[in-house]
Amino acid sequence: MNAIEFRAELVKIMPGYSWTVHKTPKGMTYLSATGIQSSGFNRLSTLSVVRRERDGTVSYEAKSAGYGTRARWLHTNTAGTLARALRGLQDHYEAVANTYRSHASALKTGRLLEGGAA
Repeated sequence: MNAIEFRAELVKIMPGYSWTVHKTPKGMTYLSATGIQSSGFNRLSTLSVVRRERDGTVSYEAKSAGYGTRARWLHTNTAGTLARALRGLQDHYEAVANTYRSHASALKTGRLLEGGAA
């Protein structure tokens, strides 16, 4: 796969991001790209995708960062296809959100008085 095909695959699956495919040094067997979502001058989300090919096996590593250009990477997921790597990230964030939502609900319930007033 070349850089043009890689970019087309990224745009097809994640059209809401602006993608940049990075140059790969000669002799290397990977492609990397960065996608960003922004609103005006504010960066809302950053995705980094690396496609590696070893011994005929392809793997994709996807990682994402939150708000801003200097935000830390939040999670990384690797899978055999781009769609699965990205879906793994989404599943992770949904699971974490559910966990925090559950804890927030427990705290809210604990604050309520017996009469129902907060």
